[in-house]
Formats: sequence, structure tokens, C-alpha cells
Amino acid sequence: MTAQTPPFRDSQLPFAKRIDDLLSRLTLEERVAMLHQFGPAVERLGVAAFRTGQEALHGVAWMGPATVFPQAVGLGATWNDELVRRVGEAVSTETRAMRSRDDRVGLNVWAPTVNLLRHPLWGRNEEGYSEDPKLTSAIATAYTRGLRGDHPAYWRTAPVLKHWLAHNNETDRATASSSVRPRVLHEYDLRAFRATVEAGTVAGVMPAYNLVNGRPNHVSPYLREQLRTWTEQDLLVCSDAGAPSNLVDSEHYFDTHEEATAASLISGVDSFTDHGTDSSQIVERVQGALDQGLLTEADIDAAVRRQLAVRFRLGEFDPRLDPYADTKDFDTPAHRSLAREAAEQAIVLLKNDGLLPLTDLPGQDTRIAVVGLLADECKLDWYSGTLIHRSTPLEGLYERFGADRVDFAEGVDRVRLKTSAGTYLSVPAADDMTDEVRGAEGALDPALLAGRTDLPPLTTDTTGTELALIDWGGGVLTLRAPDGRYLSVADDGFVRASADQPGGWIVQETFRLEPHTSHGNGHLLKHVGTGRYVSVTADGVKVASENPEILEPEITERGEDTVARTAAAADVVLVVAGNDPHINGRETEDRTTLALPAHQRRLLEAARAANPRTALVIVSSYPYATDPADLPAVLWTAHGGQAAGTALARVLAGDVSPAGRLPQTWYASDADLPDLLDYDVIGSRQTYLYFEGTPLFPFGHGLSYATFEYGKLVAHVGENRVHATFTVTNTSVTPADEVAQLYSRAVTPSVSRPRRELLAHRRVHLLPGVSTELTFELPLSAFEFWDVAHGVRRVEPGPYELLVGASSEDIRLRTTVELDGTPATPRPILELGLNAADFDEQRGAEIIDRTKLSGDAVTPAHGNHGNHGNHGKTAELVYRGCDFGPATTTVTVEVSGEGSLELALDGGPVIARFDIPATPGPYDYTTVVTPFGAAGVHDLHIGLRGPVRLAHVGFSG
Repeated sequence: MTAQTPPFRDSQLPFAKRIDDLLSRLTLEERVAMLHQFGPAVERLGVAAFRTGQEALHGVAWMGPATVFPQAVGLGATWNDELVRRVGEAVSTETRAMRSRDDRVGLNVWAPTVNLLRHPLWGRNEEGYSEDPKLTSAIATAYTRGLRGDHPAYWRTAPVLKHWLAHNNETDRATASSSVRPRVLHEYDLRAFRATVEAGTVAGVMPAYNLVNGRPNHVSPYLREQLRTWTEQDLLVCSDAGAPSNLVDSEHYFDTHEEATAASLISGVDSFTDHGTDSSQIVERVQGALDQGLLTEADIDAAVRRQLAVRFRLGEFDPRLDPYADTKDFDTPAHRSLAREAAEQAIVLLKNDGLLPLTDLPGQDTRIAVVGLLADECKLDWYSGTLIHRSTPLEGLYERFGADRVDFAEGVDRVRLKTSAGTYLSVPAADDMTDEVRGAEGALDPALLAGRTDLPPLTTDTTGTELALIDWGGGVLTLRAPDGRYLSVADDGFVRASADQPGGWIVQETFRLEPHTSHGNGHLLKHVGTGRYVSVTADGVKVASENPEILEPEITERGEDTVARTAAAADVVLVVAGNDPHINGRETEDRTTLALPAHQRRLLEAARAANPRTALVIVSSYPYATDPADLPAVLWTAHGGQAAGTALARVLAGDVSPAGRLPQTWYASDADLPDLLDYDVIGSRQTYLYFEGTPLFPFGHGLSYATFEYGKLVAHVGENRVHATFTVTNTSVTPADEVAQLYSRAVTPSVSRPRRELLAHRRVHLLPGVSTELTFELPLSAFEFWDVAHGVRRVEPGPYELLVGASSEDIRLRTTVELDGTPATPRPILELGLNAADFDEQRGAEIIDRTKLSGDAVTPAHGNHGNHGNHGKTAELVYRGCDFGPATTTVTVEVSGEGSLELALDGGPVIARFDIPATPGPYDYTTVVTPFGAAGVHDLHIGLRGPVRLAHVGFSG
């Protein structure tokens, strides 16, 4: 280092010392400015501008063309850690390559999403990996390891996990609170994050929009109490977009933005994503909080230090030493091959009665019919890049079997829309029209991309244009012109055939046909994006708030008729059904049902009636409840990215044996599902861990063209771990992958434990007749549960069954091991009392915030009040095994709100009652004491009535 070189530029010094030096050189104003997502350059020090946040869920997103891999749920379905690591490596390599030519591309990547797929109606199901925390963390760790790179000091990209914490609903997502009991918190939601953070492959996390236990995630004490204790690394916490303002504007959790910003920063948020590229409001709020004494410079420094730690690891200050600085690999043959491999490995064979593979078709005259709304589609989602290469199922089958052997029927309804004047809506010819793909040029915020206005709007004439109508379910329609362009509405309100696909933050290509009572077959055409109706004006067809046009749909061809004709002439039929990721189930919109949309059910039924040799291929972001009884074969794949069609054709043809496995339970009907906002997976028996019904297809399920035999299971308990080995043998003539799964079950648990729980898995490729021995070293911590009685993780002594098989329900081998552990002891309530949220069981209760800073309380849940109004809400809490000692004589409760409490032992009569007068506010707690006689060990039942908030119960003798 020369005399003129500052220490922060000295690569020989540890990062920590260099960060200290740079921090000392930054003015307070410069440090405050860095707290916004778009931090400005500090030119006097030669420090560049920096942006947090580059979407990279399954490829580089939003910034134009890039390799598109299968959706995250599809990567989860591979159950292949090493494959996913290679995908992460390819994505981060392309991120670096794209940044070298476009500095809008950031290296702080916001991926992956590790929210557990607890509820299949969640709109963002496509973004997660699995309903199981073990599988989720394994896949997430693999992906982030690939994103990070393997250099000990420098990172290729800096991944941020989304979305902290317990976030599985788009309905009221910015105001809804997830009630998460301690066992669910520690055994389920935190586990998905923890293992990946502990692996050292993560640069930070992003808090979610929702609240947990009544407190917004952006001021969550768990960031400090949990997340930052898992690693010595400085983790960067980036807010979700607009969430800092939500604390005041929609959640009303704080009165002022200065209070909210200060609370977020102190809780651990280091970078504020708010107001797009305009940092002025965040800077003003931080400065206001400083002026009011809500923040100190030390609080600012802590956040800036974490940001700088990421920037140093990314090599920003050591360009000559950065091993990834010259990365140029982009859309390489290796990346294309990997995209196909990932798409192949994500395909799950759900049922097969011998129809597949299509290797037994007689002769070259055999005809394959591929039909359905997704048969010639390669769909993208909100977090996709722009396709460079594209392969639909139809194109893949053409390539594999020859176009002369494959027939196609999309199954759309073809309609003309007749106006009240007797004319028809018409798509005018567009002279010199250029093809445009939404987002091809890249955008920092694609939500701001506007629709095309360079094309003429629809008009009316005497013949009209025949439009392809698709009902995606719930009455949501798209209308497509004969040239493939979708009807869309631009900012000027005119309707044009202008979109290559439905898409955008607010989709402008969806409509509803609403019957109009003044006309027999008259309908109003409502544009979903604006909420306005289509009208006909002198300037063209547009959406408006007045003078809606009454339209009469004239169906010229029904989709099921064309499907039936095509199916009847074929030797085998493939019905390709599923979803468009921008419609009916996406970010901001949950699904309402598991059912396949009616339009697609009609097509499936028509094909099956015309030809019994009909297979269903589901291409979707989430599970469906579709009875497979009358179908000889069913496959599922997530939207598979650029190579989806080629991959599907290779699996159908038998070139590749399917080996994907379901990463979440497929339930048989909506009746099997809990309420979307019920986060108590234990109490409401959710996911394969606790579900006691019969699923349509179980977690881990997936068939093969090969057969496998499992044997020689041996397990023994060593020091701090369980050692398990078994063999898997390919007993067929088909080379194939098998996914071996190892589960555990506590045989005699003292509390409710999972029916079975995934401990480990491994995907292996076996040639015919080949056997392999698989070995697993399982830490004893894998058998722990959260002991609410003592607030610790604990291995319960006793027998544990080890279950080996091909799915959570297809168990081939089992054995039992005896584990030592810490025996259960009664709750020491005389010493510690009871935190209200530490119940064993509850009915009608929800957990809320004890204070705005920390702690939990319990109250009767909203809506649980029958006809009594708000003050009639009731709940019951049960605390098992409470030790009251030789003689407890008094009970003390810490409460706020207004209502009553009743205490009983072992479900017997009430022995203590509290009438709580109204306190000034929800956080103004009062302590009330009353006599209470008990001795020995009993189960304590506490009943709550009214809007009372119970925080703590104490006992004395």
C-alpha cells in the first residue's frame, strides 16, 4: 500500500479493518444515503453506486434475455441437490456476464424463496421448493452454494433468502398476521432458513410483507434473536418493496414514518426498498428519526457495515483479485444442456398403467394427438427472464416423433362478439407491425412497463374477427387474435391485439363476460385490470366507466369438439392442461380451489370419451385435485423453462425415465385443506407431516419406467448421531434414477409429533441390475422437537422408527432405534410461570404481539364469536403437565384489553375467574391476582372471553 492508498483499498488487510476504515471516511449524510436500495456513488472516495436486489429465482429475471430454468417448485421436484447447485452456478455466471455489459444488473440476488409450501392455494406456490423444511433447506443450500461460488473470500453473487417469515398468503398479505405457535416456529418455519444460513452460502434475508404474531416482519425480534445468532457473518437484511411505508400506511403499526423507519433499522433492516429509485423519502425519514433521537449514528453504522461487508465479498474493491470479474459465459451450450437436464429431472410420473413410455406404438403410421390449452405454450412467470430459446410440448413432440405423426388441437373456443348495433368486434390489420416481447429490453421495475399504443385499436364491422377464447377458471378469460396477439388494454384505455402473452404486474389481457339482463344472450365484457367495461366509440373499442357495450358471443367452434375429433383419429392422446402463471394464482392473488378449470375439464373429458388411450400432462405452478381413475397415465411438471417441451417429449418417448418426486402433498379435494390463514400445521394437521386423510398423491411420490428393490437396512446409534445404510437395486432393464427417501417417526411421543418426517434423501442413477449402498449420518438434532414447557430443543428418549422408501407413503424398509435423550419433566410453573403462547393445544386462539418491540400474548381469534359480537369471542388454552408443587395458593395474570379468564384443572370445573376491566390500550398491561388452590401435576385449562390479551400467568404457594 502506498502512502496515498487508503486502508480500505488495501487487499492485504482483513475485510473488517477495511470496512472500519471506509466507514470512518464516510460522512453521516453519505452513510444515510446508502440505506436506500439505490445507494448513490461517493465520488470523492471513488466508491461506486450500489443497488441491492436482482431477481434470480430460476434464471436472471427482468433484465432481458437469459437462460430460463424450471420454476423453483420444479427444481424442488428434482430432489437433486447437486443439479440445483449447478443451476445456481449457471444463473450467477450469467448474472456476472450480463452485468459486464449492463450495469443495471445487480450482484445482490434476491433468491431463493424458502417459504414452505404449506398451503397449495398460495398464489406464489411456484416460488417455493417444498412443504417440507428439510427438503427446502437442502435445495436452497444447493442453489445458494451455486450462486455464491466456491472461492473462500470472494462471491460470484450474494444471495438473499425470501421471505422472512411464515408467509403463505397473498390475500391481505400486507396486513394479515400469521399466528405461529412456538413449536411451529422452531420445528417448521425457522428450519427452512436456518440450515441454509448456517451453511455460509447466504448474504442475507428479506422480511415478508405480513405480520407474525401481530408484529410486522420488518420489525421482527426474530431477526436479532434467531437469524443473527446462526452465523458470525454480517447478514444483509433487505426490505421488501414498499414494506417500510406499509408499516404506517396500511398496517398502521406506527404513527409516523420516522418511528417506523427507526424501528425497522434497530430491528435489523439494513436496506430500504421503497419509492423505486427515489431515495429522498427514506433519507428524509432516517434523518428525521436521527433528529428526534429515535436513532443514533451507531444504528446507521451497523446497517451500512453489513452492506459494505457484502460489497467487499463481491470483489467491488478488489477488481484485480475478484476471480469472477471477467466472467462472460452466457447462453452457452452447457447452460442450454443444463436447462434441458433440469426440466427432464423435474417431471413427475404420477400414474402409469402401461401407456407410457411411447415406445410400443405400432409402426410409423402411429398417430399421436397432443391437445389442450398448454400444448403449444412455453409459459413464463413474474420472476422469469426473457426466453432466448423456446420449446413447447408440441414442438418437442414434433422434434422427437416427426411432425407427420403428431396432430394438434388447442381446444380454444372460437367466438365472434356481436354488438348491439349488429356489427362485430374486429381486429384491424396493422401495417409494418413489429414483434415485441414484453420485457425484452430489461427493466429495473417491470411493473412500470406500459402496453403498446403503436397499434390500431379494435373497431367494428359487419364480419368481425374470430377470436380464440380461453376460460382460465373463475370466469377469467383471455381473447386472442388469429395472428396470436392477445387483446390488451394500454394506458390510453383502448383495446388492441398487442400482447405476445398475458403478463405484467397488473395483467391487462384478462376479461370477464358478465350476463346482461336486458338481452337474452347479451353480456358486458369487463376488463379485469381496470375494472371497466368495453365500449364502442367513434375512435375505436376501449374500456370506459360509462356506456358499456352489450355484446353477444357467437361461438363458431367449441374447443371440446375439435379435441374430440383429433383424439378419435389418434392412437394415443396427450392432454396438456395447467395454468398460466400470470392468471388465477400468482403474486398478489391466491387460488380459490384445487379444481382444474372447467374449460380444461371439458377438453379432458372430450379426449377421454373419444379415445381411452389418453394421458393427462399437467403443466402447472401448483397441485390440482383431478381424479385420475379413468386415465391410464398422468404426469406433472412445473413450467419447465426454455427446454420444457424437449424434456417432456424425451420422457414421454422413454429416452429418459422420469424420476421427479412431488415436493408437496396433492390433496384430493378442497375439503382436505385448512383455512389459508391457519398457520398451525400441528393443530390443523397440515402437510404430509400431520395430514391424516388420504391424499390424491403423497409427498415424495413419483413413478419410474424402471423398478427398484430396497434391502439390507442397518441402523445403529453412535455418538451424537444415527448411522443408517441400505441398498437400492435396479431390477429392470431400464437405466433410471431413483430417489431414495429416509423418514423417521417417534414411536411413543409425549406430544403430537409428525406421522413421519423426512431425514434425508438421495437421487441416484442406476444401470439395469446394478445395486448401490447408500449411507446416511444423521445428527441426533434431526430427532429433536421444541419443548414448549422449558423453551428448548430436546431429543425425547425412546424408540424411533426409521422408514425407507420411494415416497412418504411407499415405505419399503423399516427398523427401530432406541435413542437416549432428555426425559420429559413437568412444567416448572412455580419458578417460571407460563408464557401464554407456550400452550400445548388451543381452540379459537391467535398469538399477537405483547409489545411492539418483543414478546407474545394470546387472544381469542377474530371471527370466533358466534352471535355475541366482538366481546363474545372465546378461546381455550391447554398447558400439559404443570407442576403446582405441594400447595399453590394464588395465581397472577398479566393482561390487557377487556374480558374474562377462567382457569380449570384437567378439564374439571372452574376454580379461578378473572374479570378484566378495560385497560387504556392494547399494550397497557395490568396484573391481577386471585386465590387458586392446586397441588401436584395437572393439565391447566385457561378460557378467554372477549378482546382480552393474556401475556403471562404466574403461580405462588
